[in-house]
Amino acid sequence: MSAVIIQSLLDKTKDFSIEETFVFLSTEYKDKVVFSTSFGQEDQVITDLIEKSGAAVTIFTLDTGRLFQETYDVFHRTQKKYSTPIKVYFPEAKAVEELLEKKGPNSFFESVENRKECCFIRKVVPLRKALAGNDVWITGLRAEQSDNRSDLHLFEYDDNFKIIKFNPLLKWSLEEVQQYIDLNNVPQNSLHKKGFVSIGCAPCTRAIAEGEDIRAGRWYWEQSHKECGLHSK
Repeated sequence: MSAVIIQSLLDKTKDFSIEETFVFLSTEYKDKVVFSTSFGQEDQVITDLIEKSGAAVTIFTLDTGRLFQETYDVFHRTQKKYSTPIKVYFPEAKAVEELLEKKGPNSFFESVENRKECCFIRKVVPLRKALAGNDVWITGLRAEQSDNRSDLHLFEYDDNFKIIKFNPLLKWSLEEVQQYIDLNNVPQNSLHKKGFVSIGCAPCTRAIAEGEDIRAGRWYWEQSHKECGLHSK
């Protein structure tokens, strides 16, 4: 059934702009369309497009408790610029307390399993809460972000979270994203000008060198697929 729904959405929106698709989705799935932002470049473009479209899309973010100050700065500037409110979801305090009491504040450096445990507590559980009861999840995923995202589709069904995913910037290049930001005066995380492309929690993110993969700065001590459980790709 999900395949039929996805194909129907692709057919109905094939000639739509991104803004028109936002409006269509917010009408088709009234009050059940959400967008998750981490205030990265792609997400800032989408926030700007949502605002311009006037679509009834709920914007939310996950505050893991370990974010860069620069991320909070762009969060604040984004709130000031746009009228659409941004809901905030935090990890469960007890789960974080127990993790730190048992393994300390830096357990994620010790193993992939520990890192994924931290991501699960700080990101996945709050995301489940944010997505619960909704039908469409808008993301800032782009195909060129990593090899394992190269086979993404514009619309997909996320079986993990049981929700339709819409990836509006799927085919955009990083250059196109930056050009949009510059032309439209979109607030941007200052770390992007310092070599940070993909920005997550402060302890788990570093700037990348010229020629490195876009995701090289995330969990840079690992040789894993560089995902945290929010997206299977």
